[in-house]
Amino acid sequence: MSTPIGIQLYTLKDIIYDDFIGTLEKVAAIGYEGVEFAGYGDIPAETMKATLDRLSLKACGSHVSYELLTTDLDAVIKYNKVIENPYVICPYCKFADKEDVLKKAKEFNFIGKELKKHGIQFGYHNHNHEFEKIDGEFILDILYKETDPEFLKAEIDLYWLYYMGVSTVDYIKKYSGRVNLIHLKDMEIEADGSKNSTEIGNGVINIKEISEAAIENKVEWLIVEQEAFKIPSLEAAKIDYDNIIKMGLNK
Repeated sequence: MSTPIGIQLYTLKDIIYDDFIGTLEKVAAIGYEGVEFAGYGDIPAETMKATLDRLSLKACGSHVSYELLTTDLDAVIKYNKVIENPYVICPYCKFADKEDVLKKAKEFNFIGKELKKHGIQFGYHNHNHEFEKIDGEFILDILYKETDPEFLKAEIDLYWLYYMGVSTVDYIKKYSGRVNLIHLKDMEIEADGSKNSTEIGNGVINIKEISEAAIENKVEWLIVEQEAFKIPSLEAAKIDYDNIIKMGLNK
């Protein structure tokens, strides 16, 4: 069974909120099997579900802010149950110190348990700051150690691990069984040394090796995300998808 390919819709943030459903149609036409939300464009859940069904797209996740998760979890659950989304992901969280990490781990356990009651899995998406150390440990490792794997899964963003000099392959293996989703994002290093995301296969990250390790460790979705562009975002999304197919990662 092949590992499906999705796209984080934040990739298309410059066009999607002008025509959300039209953009979903274009995503489906490229060949993507799933979409990961970063907002819903004020579209009612029933309409969104009907659109996904019409386009043979699946919801593979939804990024929901820490603030919303901690203030209106019922609304999050209600919407995502209707669209049959299996994953709600906290996309970003600040951690002031170890006490704050422990506080948020407790909150995440509660959120994850509540979501689980409704058939939704909770997860956390990393950036680079979670690979700063407290008492010799990565913040992300402390967070995972202090949360129940049943209630908090890992959505690994390989770009940020590479940025921080952490082996993505080793990290995926370390948390085998907990990494259900992975963000595929390549890196371009400019002449001045600055780093930006670029189309998959056009950068310096070994996407194929990392993806194969993720697939071997039972990741459920490969999810494209791109944040910086030198060409229109939809063109970039097609290159991302086509290069993944060329790598043979859909087999």
